[in-house]
Formats: sequence, structure tokens, C-alpha cells
Amino acid sequence: MPTESTTFLDPRDVHAPAGPYSHTAVVPPGTTLIFVAGQVGMRPDGSVPEAFAEQADLTFRNLRSCLAAHGLGVEAVVRLGVFLLPGQDFQVLRAARERHFGAHRPASTTVYVPQLASPKFLLEVEAVAAKRA
Repeated sequence: MPTESTTFLDPRDVHAPAGPYSHTAVVPPGTTLIFVAGQVGMRPDGSVPEAFAEQADLTFRNLRSCLAAHGLGVEAVVRLGVFLLPGQDFQVLRAARERHFGAHRPASTTVYVPQLASPKFLLEVEAVAAKRA
């Protein structure tokens, strides 16, 4: 018997998504949710690159590593939150996201914030993933 999968839906009476996301995500019953804390562009040794493009790529790699620890890939992400400092190139962020997420379009929000936990961090990404039983 096939297992139900997450359904992503863009209602007809709401504008088309303005980026690589879906308006809604429905997780089937019996699914385990994994909440991934905010990930930043920090290397395992604790160093943080200065360049935004490198931080963006590293942030998504860190997110993927957290998912992999649960046997999951980015296709399991049903909700993505992105926190970005003003002045950072949104197109660079979008390119990094598309490199890591491909055609997958989870429900998402991107918010510009005045600061993050450290002045070194230029963005932070959090996620909720769904793991089928």
C-alpha cells in the first residue's frame, strides 16, 4: 500500500507564488515532524565566512546536514523560514536556495530582520520537515 505524501497546494483564489515556494503544505496523518533550529553560515570549526554568497551556501548545506541526520533530504521540508539582514543580495539568496532545493517548493517565508544572534551572521534559515512512517 503506498504511503501518503505531503501535498503542496496553491489556491486558485490567491496570487501565484512570487518565488520558489507553495502557499500551503498538508502533512498526512502518522507523519513525524522534525523541527530544525535556525542554521547559519558557520563552518564546523566555528568560523564564519564574510561573503554573503558563501554564507548562504553554507547555511543551506548545514540545513541539509541536519536533515541527513534524520535520513532526510530537502524534499522532506514542508516549511522554510529565512531571516535576512537588509542590504544582502536577494538574488544571491534565491540562487543558493534553488541550488539546494531544486524544484522543491515548501511553504516559505523570507523576512528582513535588523540583526541576528551574532553580527557575523548575514542570514539564518529554519525548517520543519516531515518524515513518513
